[in-house]
Amino acid sequence: MDLATEFNTDHLSGDLVLSGGALLQDEGLQTAVLHSLFTDRRALADDVLPEGVNRRGWWADLTLPAEGDQYGSRLWLLFREKQTAAVLRRAEEYAEEALAWLITDGVASQVKVAAEVVRRGVLGLSVEIRLARGNVFVEQYLLTLGG
Repeated sequence: MDLATEFNTDHLSGDLVLSGGALLQDEGLQTAVLHSLFTDRRALADDVLPEGVNRRGWWADLTLPAEGDQYGSRLWLLFREKQTAAVLRRAEEYAEEALAWLITDGVASQVKVAAEVVRRGVLGLSVEIRLARGNVFVEQYLLTLGG
């Protein structure tokens, strides 16, 4: 169970959900997918980093139960990129990598991501997750690009 987080498409950001002064909890996939996509995963050794930026990563990766597990995505590497076909392919790859744990943990049987340019400086991700029990989770997310 996660603390419920909702995506604000006007501000392209996520925020915790309050109800009556208390934080709500989310037992579904919405929050888990948001955290998987928009938490910064540590960059790989061969990733090209934006100038002046370190490899980032989530501090709690040190406490994950399986050796080599990482949380989050490398989508942050695209924030200064131009809107090209190659960047769209990388966005899809990074998002699928971030959501692969759903298959590994038996939550889903398939994860598909399609990236598109929504408008100048904004990339859209269409995420479709086929759950192990048969139903399908579908959601759209937006992130900013620099070019």
